[in-house]
Amino acid sequence: MRLLYSLVWGLSLPFALFRLWWRGRKEPGYRQHIAERLGFYPAYTGTPTIWVHAVSAGETRAAEPLIRALLAHYPSHHILLTHMTATGRETGGKLFEDIAPRLTQAFLPYDINWMIRRFLDHFAPQLCVLIETEVWPNLIAQCALRAIPVTLVNARLSEKSLKKAQRLASLILPAARAISGVAAQSNPDAQRLQELGISRPGVTGNMKFDVTPPPLMAERGAALRRSFGERQVILCASTRDGEEELILQAFVEQTPLLLTNPLLIITPRHPQRFDHVAGLLEARGIKYLRRSSLNHEEIVPITSDVQILLGDSMGEMYMYYAACDIAFVGGSLVPLGGHNLIEACAMGKPVLTGKHTFNFSEITDQAIASGAAFRVDGALSLFQQAHALLAETAKRQRMGEAAYAFFLQHQGATARTMQMLETYLRP
Repeated sequence: MRLLYSLVWGLSLPFALFRLWWRGRKEPGYRQHIAERLGFYPAYTGTPTIWVHAVSAGETRAAEPLIRALLAHYPSHHILLTHMTATGRETGGKLFEDIAPRLTQAFLPYDINWMIRRFLDHFAPQLCVLIETEVWPNLIAQCALRAIPVTLVNARLSEKSLKKAQRLASLILPAARAISGVAAQSNPDAQRLQELGISRPGVTGNMKFDVTPPPLMAERGAALRRSFGERQVILCASTRDGEEELILQAFVEQTPLLLTNPLLIITPRHPQRFDHVAGLLEARGIKYLRRSSLNHEEIVPITSDVQILLGDSMGEMYMYYAACDIAFVGGSLVPLGGHNLIEACAMGKPVLTGKHTFNFSEITDQAIASGAAFRVDGALSLFQQAHALLAETAKRQRMGEAAYAFFLQHQGATARTMQMLETYLRP
């Protein structure tokens, strides 16, 4: 099956390269470092090496506390941080600017044997650390041939992803069984990973709880909030395709019924969709501003006729959370599995989420049970609940306090993950 998989990869390579060029129209990072995706890299001297693979921006942020812990615990080692997306690489560049001499970023090559061999021969890592959900059959097989331990940390696996993997059992199961160690985010994740064929996965929690919100983002959030004047603020964070239409329709229906004039902030999950969402706003005749049009340093009052702020920026999610009164976490109004609530809880904000949270089922259920979050049935219910909370200051404050307590309660996953990795990396 892996031979067939390799053949398909080889035949699809021209299409993969064309897709890079196509995405590069809106995201120039996809047209950079293309040789790396084929296994060709500049000279490298950062040995001994610990290799961490974080496919995109979310995984890169989740890996931050672990990467810093690894560098502190293994002072003679260098970190190789690989990505698949341009936003992941850009995020890593900003997050780890202060430790750049000990960290090298690169794109992971496509999962084709000769490319993976070139990659491994070039960097010669002592350990591979995959973040969250990455299982690449040829990569894992080539690491096994070189006796390089492969670990999967902060691991999560939804029921939907498990069923998809089981349909490709002859390809995925051998790769899963070859993984040396797994640290899962939750008990349900660990159970599903075990069903996939991984032997005795441990449960260490979610490392995103150990990410410290940058003080600069809190300061920017406070400055942004001052530009709103006395208006209350609802944030719809990390929205996905199909959600913005629902949100805008409900917002337009609900706003005329209110005595107040709340401001809505929408931050699409993916930067390539910023212009699309702007088009939706213009088509509806909604008065809006783009974050990119505002001065980062100077506080300019936003007039009361502006209904929506479009958050078309990267790396400022903590700022948006700091600036809002209530946060809805997207990806959950449509069946995409949702996103984690951790950043909102870290900023002490009441959280709303939709019905579709199967990617983060346990953490979402725990947040709701603790009083930090509330589940809504749809976009109309979202604004009805948000407006009710805006009118009840005491209840809103209690939810915010519960959210921050929930954030603090779940810290420590990085330390537990480090204990697991020490099995494969002796000081």
